[in-house]
This record gives sequence, structure tokens and C-alpha cells, in this order.
Amino acid sequence: MKIRLFNQKLIATLSCILKCLRFIRMIHKKIILGLFLLVALGACAAPTAMLGPVYTLTATGSVTHTSLSYASSELISKHTGKTPIENIIEITSSDPDENIHKKTLESNDFQMLLKSRITKTKSILNSSNQ
Repeated sequence: MKIRLFNQKLIATLSCILKCLRFIRMIHKKIILGLFLLVALGACAAPTAMLGPVYTLTATGSVTHTSLSYASSELISKHTGKTPIENIIEITSSDPDENIHKKTLESNDFQMLLKSRITKTKSILNSSNQ
């Protein structure tokens, strides 16, 4: 009987070892495949070009949201010649004493627009009162 128990333990141990070896071999295949893809596709684009969309995909899980995020980023880059981060840095690094609202209110374009709207509104009110 002792021999039988020993054989069963031996078979169970060997079975466990074989399962572990298969698992390790599977992990090695995945690592090798991943390294191969990383090397093969590494030069396709800049390494950080897809960092934002990948983060969006993992955060939202939506492919449409991810593609919209990537497309808008590319559109901004093509239109302005700078990345969205560079645009944000430029906007935030402007002079804090510069009051954009005051400049807008004092500009000639704004005053001309305001006068034209006032005259248009007056003419509409006068025609409706008659």
C-alpha cells in the first residue's frame, strides 16, 4: 500500500510539474511575441503618438471616443502646427496682467459689431411697432 500511495503522489507531482512547465512555456511564447511586435512595429510611429488615445480607450472603453480624441488632436496639430500641449503651455504662459476681455471690449471690431447690432435691433423694433 505504501508503494501505491507513493506512486499516486509521484504521478500527482509529475502532473503538476508538467502543468507548470506548459504554463511557463505559454508565458515565454507571449513574451517573445510581444517583444517581436514591439521591435517590428516600434518604428511605425513616434512612441508617444498613441499614448493619449490609448489612455482614453482604457479610461472610457469606447473606441469612438478614442478615435474622436485622436482625430481632434491631429486636427489641432495640423491647423496650428503645434501639439495641443504646446498650445496649452503657450496660453498659460502668457502675461497674467494682460486682460483679454478689456482688449476685446475696447477693440474697433467689437464696437462696429455692437453698433450694427443696435441699429438692426432698432429697425426691427420700429417696424414691429408700426
